[in-house]
Amino acid sequence: MPRFSVPILALCLFAVTFAVNLQAPLYPAYVATSGLGATAATLAFAAYVAGLMPTLIFLGGLSDRIGRKAPLVCALLLSGGATLLLAVSPGWVQLVIARVLLGTGTALATTSGTAYMTELMGEPRAKQAALVVTSATSLGFGGGALATGLSLMAQGPSFVPASFRLLLLAVPLLVLSCLALPRAWVPRRVSMLRLPVFPEGSAPYGIAIGLSWASTGMTIAVVPLLLDRQGLGAWSGPVIFLALFVGFLCQPLARRMSNPRALRLGLCLIPLGFAGLLAGAALQSIPLILLGTGLTSASSYGFTYLSALSEVSMLAPENRARATAGLFVYAYCGFSVPVIAAGGLADRIGVVPAMAVFFGVQLACLAGLVIAQRGR
Repeated sequence: MPRFSVPILALCLFAVTFAVNLQAPLYPAYVATSGLGATAATLAFAAYVAGLMPTLIFLGGLSDRIGRKAPLVCALLLSGGATLLLAVSPGWVQLVIARVLLGTGTALATTSGTAYMTELMGEPRAKQAALVVTSATSLGFGGGALATGLSLMAQGPSFVPASFRLLLLAVPLLVLSCLALPRAWVPRRVSMLRLPVFPEGSAPYGIAIGLSWASTGMTIAVVPLLLDRQGLGAWSGPVIFLALFVGFLCQPLARRMSNPRALRLGLCLIPLGFAGLLAGAALQSIPLILLGTGLTSASSYGFTYLSALSEVSMLAPENRARATAGLFVYAYCGFSVPVIAAGGLADRIGVVPAMAVFFGVQLACLAGLVIAQRGR
């Protein structure tokens, strides 16, 4: 088992994150049952963060006390349960409940999984361990949406696409495999409730990942609605996959760069990506939407994600799980809060004008971050 431990752990992280966006191409269908418009999509999207944030804040270091495997097993079961709920009883209310479960599972998996991967691979390979985690989760976040999109193209409209069945079959096998993983951590007598830590020097990385993930949040939550209104709903799965897969392709290059340099490149790509996305939305141009999405992905899940996770992991080797939780607090604040605001605004002034307002705020925040860094 030891020689297969890293691939099995990577598969578990992939499966948990695969479930997160599995239902994304079906957002317009779920929203249609609510009568709430764009607001319904962004509220359901934000429900994910409602499950994730309390788990990160209060249980981010739970695996230091009870071990790494129990949170991972729980995350797998929550992912399977959320998917089963939507398969058995599709609807907007069920989507909200499922998203809460998925958020809780993601928080448990990413905090314990990052620490566990470093323990399995060894402290000298901490940056490589971060690369494995970011690769597995990036592929997972994007792969779920792509799998459902392709399933719907192949089998037609359905609330139980083949991608749902695939995950439900895989979860029991992965739970058993996870339970068989070796014990690589030293139990610590610490409180069950452990708050995140924010190591000195980590703030620029946290703010940067929050700004970049805000673009990805807009892509996942708003773009499917925009494409559906333009009669291009079939493109939502590929677009969401691209929003994450390009970042995966950039991670080997990011790994060869220093963390500060990778961060700077990621910051440059944030406005370029969203500008392309906004132009594509305004002109109803799929090529521009794909270009903007790809550039956003390169920042969000490539240069910014890897540099931030790697830097935070090295800044707090004794509190890696809690430091990871702190980083994801930044990330998911960016991932959710702007999307909720943009969704409410979209119902009043339209999707494209709401995206333009978001872009203006994003540019102002980026300028503030750059000025603050130069001041230091």
